[in-house]
Amino acid sequence: MADPDFREGFSKAARLIAAADGLLITAGAGIGVDSGLPDFRGTEGFWQEYPAFGQAKTRFEEIANPAAFRANPKRAWGFYGHRLQLYRETIPHAGFALLQQMGERLPQGAFVFTSNVDGQFQRAGFDETRIVECHGSIHHLQCLDQCNAEIWAADSLQPTVDAPTCTLTSPLPTCPSCGHLARPNVLMFGDWEWHAQRTDQQYRRMLQWRKKAKRIVVLEIGAGTSVATVRTFSEAQDVPLIRINPTEPQVSGFGIELPVGALSGVTAIAEALRHERQ
Repeated sequence: MADPDFREGFSKAARLIAAADGLLITAGAGIGVDSGLPDFRGTEGFWQEYPAFGQAKTRFEEIANPAAFRANPKRAWGFYGHRLQLYRETIPHAGFALLQQMGERLPQGAFVFTSNVDGQFQRAGFDETRIVECHGSIHHLQCLDQCNAEIWAADSLQPTVDAPTCTLTSPLPTCPSCGHLARPNVLMFGDWEWHAQRTDQQYRRMLQWRKKAKRIVVLEIGAGTSVATVRTFSEAQDVPLIRINPTEPQVSGFGIELPVGALSGVTAIAEALRHERQ
């Protein structure tokens, strides 16, 4: 059960972090809510953000799917193009800077493991070489036809989207090698075509960090159970776990449950750390 005295929970979390030599930050979509990003909790939430899909009764799993790029590439890229622009324009909330400060005080620093494809940790100033994006990145592209295994940055892609229909009106992005349709380098639903080598390299760097960091603490933020990749990873580390989640804070085994939002939880831990060090 969650500690009814949140202040004591924050203090316990602060003591764990202060005694660690490394901080493993694991994050799901909930960390971006305080920055104004949608969480897509349930079909209704998705349809509220994208009414065009609600009118067609299209579920998130159906548009976040490689098959959607073949069936209707303008519609699929309308969705992903809109998300790409949204992520480019979003300013990470203050909690990201507080997380950086927590890591900087530890001998081995911090490493990030996230299922988010939005690049918000990089945008907030986290070291690119200390981030694992386990589901890939919308800021990178690959060939839909898999003509090769190349992954390239989406920096030059400037999508224009008709919002009422969620349809791409600018030219479709193409593969520089074969000229056929490009897709985001994102692990989608029913996706056996995702090129994972960029993420694999990130995993290797994290394993090297883990060899140096002997007393780590996992600070998990906004990771739900509907797609449990982050939660499963956090629990598999077999180290103390601090879970910040307003609706699903439960921890099995040794851990601290904080049923609060990302920004308020991180801010409270940072404040408790300041008191801990005085």
